[in-house]
Amino acid sequence: MNGTGTAAEDRVFAALANATRREVLRLLRERGPQPVQALADHFDMRRPSLSEHLKVLREAGLVSEQRSGRQRIYRLEAAPLAEVQDWLHPYERFWREQLKGLGDLLDRLPDDDQR
Repeated sequence: MNGTGTAAEDRVFAALANATRREVLRLLRERGPQPVQALADHFDMRRPSLSEHLKVLREAGLVSEQRSGRQRIYRLEAAPLAEVQDWLHPYERFWREQLKGLGDLLDRLPDDDQR
């Protein structure tokens, strides 16, 4: 990710912006590939609504779909998440430096119990 943002990058960030979609990704990460019905059982929503979330995740490249008979099995595709992590890394470094500076300042301040 080079900071200019491509349509693919925008789709990944838009997909991750929704709590339901993040929960779907968590379920797939922790429990492995699952049929739509197993995912739907986890949510208090109608199956067509979940199918819309799965479509967004699929279009962002975050999940893949495999048909097995009448079932659709969804699997986590983590590669786009690595790109997000690469994009976030400079911000993580920024905050780590800020917190280190705060820690250094606090170390220089006298303790209240030494008055």
